[in-house]
Amino acid sequence: MAVNLTNADSALKSVYLDVISEQLNSKVNPFLSAIEKSTNDVWGKEVKKLAVYGMNGGVGAGTEDGDLPMASGNNYGQFVTTLKNLYGVIEISDKAIRASENNSGAFVSLLTAEMEGLIKSSTFNFGRMLFGDGSGILSKVDSIYEDMIIVSNPQNFIEGMIIDFRSPDGQLLSGVGTRKVTKVNRGLNTINISGVPVTETQVPEGTIITVQGSYQNEITGLGALFDMERPTLYGLNRQENTWLTPFVYEDCGVLTENVIQTVLDGIEENSGSQVNFIMCSWGVRRALQNEFSSNRRLFDTMELAGGYKTISYNGIPIVADRFCPTGTMYLLNTDDFMLHQLCDWQWLTGDDGRVLKQVPGKPVYSATLVKYADLICSRPNGQGIITGIDEM
Repeated sequence: MAVNLTNADSALKSVYLDVISEQLNSKVNPFLSAIEKSTNDVWGKEVKKLAVYGMNGGVGAGTEDGDLPMASGNNYGQFVTTLKNLYGVIEISDKAIRASENNSGAFVSLLTAEMEGLIKSSTFNFGRMLFGDGSGILSKVDSIYEDMIIVSNPQNFIEGMIIDFRSPDGQLLSGVGTRKVTKVNRGLNTINISGVPVTETQVPEGTIITVQGSYQNEITGLGALFDMERPTLYGLNRQENTWLTPFVYEDCGVLTENVIQTVLDGIEENSGSQVNFIMCSWGVRRALQNEFSSNRRLFDTMELAGGYKTISYNGIPIVADRFCPTGTMYLLNTDDFMLHQLCDWQWLTGDDGRVLKQVPGKPVYSATLVKYADLICSRPNGQGIITGIDEM
């Protein structure tokens, strides 16, 4: 069968979409795999969710012929957040399509390679967003050295990523433009970018770097939940709603079993929540393994949804993630999290129903994958964090 845009379109819709959706829903990281995805509480462009906190007050003890307890229902807070627009774009040149029009195998290989690239980049960025605060900030610029940009957080960059440079108040820097990351050196905390090298005058210290067009447009990740300086969370004032405050254990130093148990107990005492998922950086996991080895205690292992295998502590999985901040451990109840979405991953289609569309003025066809979603934790005080852990 000759390859053309019609059957290429059909393949993207009927074959590749299911594969991509499965990969992005279950293979980004174990935390996302454990979170429920739902269209509940989606109203137009917003998520509006009622969260229960505290307790029902209509209980009490009394005398045999006395008054019954006064009725008092549940306490509710309404979370409101905007659905975030998550995109992934692929491009296929007209030349590549014509070169493989009489070889369906070659065209399948071409599409498969594009899909694998899309999955890889989407997995990287979506996994990063889960730890972010919604701002889309990848890092700040520390300084410029020749053609290298020294950044504060190199783990958020990968070769091929297209980035913007913005002033600390979020304004795009003039004269710099959108650039592509060409090299990342995590040992030196540096990145290189395409085009003419920038200077410290153009990109001064403190400049923020974001993924192209993503500033203040990413999902509300763990960074927002645990940012105690953030005045609001999901549209509610933190100071007026103390139940929005998670359990925080700062300046840990050496991580011990007693520290972990202290946080687990504190979370349960404050909220009644029981932690069922622990995430940390790789250095923290090594430190924990060393602590347990020193005490001649063995870790149990377990298999999670999505086929992930990991160590556990008292039946709670401990997962290391590349985007987890240094010296940090999150103690979470995944039952309290939900990814609210308007729909699952879909292709953008034109009026003619086609997925592949010609890029205006170019001999190239593009297809755009989209999802409208945001992450909400219904019980913030049921989550905990340990910071300042000595890594190994």
